[in-house]
Amino acid sequence: MAPAAARTENAIVIGAPLPLVWDMTNDVANWPRLFSEYSEATVLHREGDTVRFRLSLHAEPDGKVWSWVSERVMDRAGRSVTARRVETGPFAFMNIHWTYREVPGGVEMRWVQEFHMRPDAPVDDRAMADRINGNSKIQLALIKDRIEQAAKTRATGELVGQ
Repeated sequence: MAPAAARTENAIVIGAPLPLVWDMTNDVANWPRLFSEYSEATVLHREGDTVRFRLSLHAEPDGKVWSWVSERVMDRAGRSVTARRVETGPFAFMNIHWTYREVPGGVEMRWVQEFHMRPDAPVDDRAMADRINGNSKIQLALIKDRIEQAAKTRATGELVGQ
């Protein structure tokens, strides 16, 4: 029997057009400029709307760098992305579903993460859910700011160019 999944859900409204939000958040190679937690994102394979990539976190004080391989399948028409860790590390599994919805004021981007920690992992499901929820708030706020700045820069450039 498969282990029960822990689940987190976090969302933010980004004051920018959907095409910009989609393009910036699905440009995996540029994630180190969008997220503060990643030091490197290397695309390993791309086929159609599927991308396999390695993410690396910034080094810990002892020099340890955590990294893993994930895969994303993007559905622009459906305004959603499904992702999973291929190299699961301390997780028995980790799946993420991103959705994008136009709302008053911009685009709501929502992350739903379902996972289960391995029995020998350094933390359990509840502790990992707390970590994910805390970090998601930080990363979503940062992404919102960076995309909104890009939208302002583009709007200013378009006005100047007219």
